[in-house]
Amino acid sequence: MSLDKSYEAVMSRKNEIMKKAIGIDYNDFENDGISFDYEKMMKEAGYSLDEIREIQGKTGVGNTPLYELRNLTKLARKMAPEGKGARIFLKDEAANPSGSFKARRAATAVYHAKKLGYKGVIAATSGNYGAAVASQAAMQGLKCIIVQECYDSNIVGQPEILEKARACEALGAEVVQLSVGPELFYTFLSLLEDTGYFNASLYTPFGIAGVETLGAELVEEFKAKEGRLPDKVVITNAGGGNVTGTARGILKTTNEKIEIVAASVNLKGLHMASDKDFNRKSFTTGHTGFGIPFTTYPDRSDVPRNAARPLRYIDRYVTVNQGEVFYITEALAQVEGLERGPAGNTSLTAAFAIAQEMDQDQIIVVQETEYTGAGKHPMPQLSFAKKNGVNVTIGNPVDEVPGESIVLPETPALIKTVDLELDKIRRSYVKQCINNFGIDFTDKDLKYMAEETNSSVEFVKEALDSLK
Repeated sequence: MSLDKSYEAVMSRKNEIMKKAIGIDYNDFENDGISFDYEKMMKEAGYSLDEIREIQGKTGVGNTPLYELRNLTKLARKMAPEGKGARIFLKDEAANPSGSFKARRAATAVYHAKKLGYKGVIAATSGNYGAAVASQAAMQGLKCIIVQECYDSNIVGQPEILEKARACEALGAEVVQLSVGPELFYTFLSLLEDTGYFNASLYTPFGIAGVETLGAELVEEFKAKEGRLPDKVVITNAGGGNVTGTARGILKTTNEKIEIVAASVNLKGLHMASDKDFNRKSFTTGHTGFGIPFTTYPDRSDVPRNAARPLRYIDRYVTVNQGEVFYITEALAQVEGLERGPAGNTSLTAAFAIAQEMDQDQIIVVQETEYTGAGKHPMPQLSFAKKNGVNVTIGNPVDEVPGESIVLPETPALIKTVDLELDKIRRSYVKQCINNFGIDFTDKDLKYMAEETNSSVEFVKEALDSLK
């Protein structure tokens, strides 16, 4: 008897499909109430740092170059008060086989799929992860399907997403392209069920643990190169895996404090699931449309418990504007001779501004870059924005309105960060838990929520009282 493949029927079977496609019984880590044993999940369902290094090393992933951006540092010092302007470094993750840090996540996930005997892998992503999974699947001899949310209802696709589809197909993957809307998750589930392939989700314990080597390398390379650690690490934040994995790798390698700064492109006012808004943004990742929802409630992902939990690790969260990132993308190419894609340049834009607050003997590092290609360059992105009615001008980026305008800074002195209120984000997280679980928090729940929000039991109690 054939299965009912209606939307309602497939969605009702999602837990069963996911369990079969991941090979993890998440019930093993659940407690009563809100909390679950995060560290137990990461330990028992993931891999150790040494194991991951070995897995990644066999497919040429990791041990990427670390550069000092001397010319951008000089430029930042020209804009900074006297004595200010930290040294800016960059970890060049574009050197990975698929051109981004996500090769670290994919290497571990695809290795795990082969170890468990799956014949193929499926990932739902419009970003660099698709190319990473396709690359690693090719190396491991597995089939690969990438499901992309690519078009609006007029079948108009964003240049950056189309470029990533090209990369996936070049690496041997089958690419399924969809319009924005609920069909993405339905199609993803349906394909997992029909093929019996492994769910190479971005948010599994082995995927997030794959990024831990990046944090560990930063610690080791700075000690070897500079005899000290950086003062701040700036990390582009979208779904939270980049922040989570890097921070965990740092914590596993040193007891010294390094400030973790998350950075996202400001797309406030644009809804990521809106057909109207879909093509009115010029960034497909690393923006607040993903960064805020996943930070304030990570378990909205395609697995029962998301291993990416960025709020546990963020010390500071800043935003930059689209025009500022385009400017720094061009500056990196023309001043430093490095042509790289937009996602890593989001954190570089933030680092350029933050360096001007810091002393000249301090160090700030941007922990990733990504490859660039035809659809990722500023010119096709800006041309596409104009076609969609977005006004592109030169002026002060503070005047930029997401979806309506992109303002390229008239001078690099205008590039600034905007700090988000972490306590407000923490309260939003508590509110999400109230909406999903109710208000009867046990002592274990309070302790768990304090860990989740990188705060204290007293803060969680205060937030609960104010939200009741």
